[in-house]
Amino acid sequence: MELQEQLQIRKNKGQEIAMNSKVRLNRYRWIVPSQNSNRHYEVILRIDKSLCNCPDYLERGIKCKHIFAVEYTILKKKNKDGSTTITEVKRISYPQNWVAYDKAKTQEKELFMKLLYDLVQTIPEEPKIIGKGRPRMAMADMVFASALKVFTTFSLRRFTTDMKKANELGYILNVPHYSCVALYMESEKLTPILQDLITQSALPLRSVETKFAIDSTGFRTTKFSDYCREKHGTNQHHEWIKAHICSGTSTHIITGIEVQEGHSADSLQFIPLSQRTFESGFKIEEMSADKAYNSKNNYNAIDELGGVAYIPFKSNASPWSNSDSKGSKSKLWRHMLNYFIYKREEFLEHYHLRSNIESTNNMIKSKFTDMVRSRNKTAQVNEVLLKVLCHNICVLIQEMFELGIEPNFLE
Repeated sequence: MELQEQLQIRKNKGQEIAMNSKVRLNRYRWIVPSQNSNRHYEVILRIDKSLCNCPDYLERGIKCKHIFAVEYTILKKKNKDGSTTITEVKRISYPQNWVAYDKAKTQEKELFMKLLYDLVQTIPEEPKIIGKGRPRMAMADMVFASALKVFTTFSLRRFTTDMKKANELGYILNVPHYSCVALYMESEKLTPILQDLITQSALPLRSVETKFAIDSTGFRTTKFSDYCREKHGTNQHHEWIKAHICSGTSTHIITGIEVQEGHSADSLQFIPLSQRTFESGFKIEEMSADKAYNSKNNYNAIDELGGVAYIPFKSNASPWSNSDSKGSKSKLWRHMLNYFIYKREEFLEHYHLRSNIESTNNMIKSKFTDMVRSRNKTAQVNEVLLKVLCHNICVLIQEMFELGIEPNFLE
């Protein structure tokens, strides 16, 4: 379900709460009753982003039905005949540097090929194999071709025209056959190369990004799950793979990614992604994630890297519920739990930055689609990595005009 559809559902439910329930102000907090239980949730209205302590908001970081209920309550009017009228909430708009945005988008394809060419020049050359048959194309040229193919979102055959244009501009020596590009995308050698290129493409923003968020997102494949159809008699369902991502909360640059099976665990990727971000040269001041990543080890890992993790706690968490195999307790974990309980507003001000990674996922999928066309497992992983590489380069192009940075990958 798209983000706008999710918000519309929450908006409708918020209007129902405002119409049928009592939403009251207690000092600076709004008390909103739950629709499904006897519980009440606290909402704090803010100009930049309102906060709520309901599970939906804590898990997803987007505006929940309780926040909408408060907004509708403020604009609710009682008529003389006893009926209630609610005026539509005015949408808050945020400033956008449209001059920089327009320049970035109108020159994006041209600058994309230039930055991609500079980036692939950092790939070490493979030793030439002398023997029969056609000589292999340089890995730099094949990575360039694969990334440009994903950027255009065209099929391999329709993308041939773009390869001819890149050849005319001198970005590749020869125009490869479209089937050759497909074969290279199935190579396991390509995966670590793409991982390194993603890391390098993020480095120009080291001085900008200090706060990060971690989350996972799925990409559907062209294959269908036979198990669901045969076992449960349901309609066809796409198989999917999962990308675990660490993203900057300011520019949405991706500093680390791990692509795995669709049902792989989230929490296990928290420490590797954080370490990869730190080791590539980024300073981590804050790391946000949803409650699926909450553990003593994850909190300690960010503390050792010099930052603070903001991961919300489940409702059944207690200061003594998170012990290791030796029974020892984490002082940091208990400290953050108390911080979450007694200073929740302050905690959520940091945690709500996690919602920016939802924007990152949406940027990738809306621009480069949420589907991978490759059928081979290795090619599917490489295709997702190429989508992320293309996303990072597009982010750099945007920041070239907004922040005035000049990416140089050859230093």
